[in-house]
Amino acid sequence: MVGTWVVTRGMAFLGEAIGHGMLPGVAIATLAGWPAILGGAVSAAFMSATIGFLQRRGRLSYDTSIGLLFVGMLSLGVIIVSHSRSFATDATVMLFGDILAVRAGDLLLLAGALVATVVVAMAFHRSFVAAAFDERIALTIGLRPRLAHIMLTALVTLAVVASYQAVGSLLVVGMLLAPAVAAGRWTRSIVSTMMLATVFGAVAVVIGLLVSWYGATAAGPTIAGTAIVLAGVSAAVSSGVRHVRMRLGSHAPHAPSRSAAPAFSAASAPGDLVTERDQ
Repeated sequence: MVGTWVVTRGMAFLGEAIGHGMLPGVAIATLAGWPAILGGAVSAAFMSATIGFLQRRGRLSYDTSIGLLFVGMLSLGVIIVSHSRSFATDATVMLFGDILAVRAGDLLLLAGALVATVVVAMAFHRSFVAAAFDERIALTIGLRPRLAHIMLTALVTLAVVASYQAVGSLLVVGMLLAPAVAAGRWTRSIVSTMMLATVFGAVAVVIGLLVSWYGATAAGPTIAGTAIVLAGVSAAVSSGVRHVRMRLGSHAPHAPSRSAAPAFSAASAPGDLVTERDQ
């Protein structure tokens, strides 16, 4: 669900930066004996808030703010990790995850994150759509695009933090983007893309685990790589289907011309005048 908005709004760099921004918090929490997910959540939330602060008060562009914090937090995380001599295994888990070590508590955390994501996505759907087209129009019709952006950033942060245990901070962006990209080749609305992306994501996990088991490869990277492959296969198959349809259409007899129907009726609701596919 979050990945669909990340692709639509072009927020991939933010997702990657938040994933790397978790490293200092995870490293500190691990050294202190605290839950790693707690440290990662605090670190990711701090980074998200600081990005917004620099953009508003530091007169920096959005991507510049992300780039500065991305490198700064990554450097801090590596410094903390390198300072400990017994951090090799923990560092591998931080970067690439360990889906085979997921426990019942982690599943409950993921379930809670899913519920929160569904509630926020439903409550702010119109605001997200309007802000994706034009923030000035969204502001004019009272949809508060700034709040929508904050809530969307919070959803990205939540998704990255909740997925940390499974695929790690380096690979989580692949799981955010690839299923949504694969689904976007076959759908015409935001909601349908989310639903199909969920299917692609689940398929990537199942196939990735099977390949990892029989190929004796790392589970997290194999799952992320499988998701990327599915996105490529989806694009290739979609292009092939479109090409075949175009060739069949060029040989089909032309239907008699009809008078053009109106694009929309006077009774259409404002939200119906624009299809989400146009994004």
